[in-house]
Amino acid sequence: MGHVCAVASVCLPPSARSFLHLKQLPYSNFFVPLRARYRMHSIYARVNGISALWSTCVMVLLGAVALSSFLFNADPKGSLDIVSLKVFHSKTRRYPFRNEEIGFVKFNLSADFTPLFNWNTKQLFVYLEAEYTGAQGVNNTVVIWDRIVRRKEDATIDIVQKDKYKLRDLSGSFSNVHAAQYSLKYNVMPYVGVLTYGEAARTVEAIDFPDARDSVS
Repeated sequence: MGHVCAVASVCLPPSARSFLHLKQLPYSNFFVPLRARYRMHSIYARVNGISALWSTCVMVLLGAVALSSFLFNADPKGSLDIVSLKVFHSKTRRYPFRNEEIGFVKFNLSADFTPLFNWNTKQLFVYLEAEYTGAQGVNNTVVIWDRIVRRKEDATIDIVQKDKYKLRDLSGSFSNVHAAQYSLKYNVMPYVGVLTYGEAARTVEAIDFPDARDSVS
């Protein structure tokens, strides 16, 4: 019988001979490597599954926080008055022998931005803009004052002060520009999500630029 099996194994193809060889192996020698490989794959699969579940939960939580910010439809309003606007002749910083005109603005503004603060509000960027059309018909927007509000307790603003940044035109003169509109705007910076913008106040009428002076009076 043994000779018959030997002759038959020789006549069999390689795949069948390998199968007969595996059947002749001891039970322990055949299944121990499979158990070891299965144990390693199981630990890796569990770690991979836990990390994937944790990442999914974090992403869903961050998405829910970002979407919850849109439930607050706060639209704060305030008041803005331009107390004075003066223009003076000055020397440019880069070219000492070149003259330019600089505008000085004194304003009075009050606004309450506390409704914009919620659990997803990191800080507010509040700024005052001057919008006017230049001599060549180009619309210009210049920031003349700004403030960063990081706490809800500091979100109520009521000030009378001068500009933080002076008004300068690319042409160097305000003689042929149109009257300017002034607006108080804000930018909400969340912890998670997109930036949102809004306007809290605007001057009722446009204000003309006065003639430039040689000295402060």
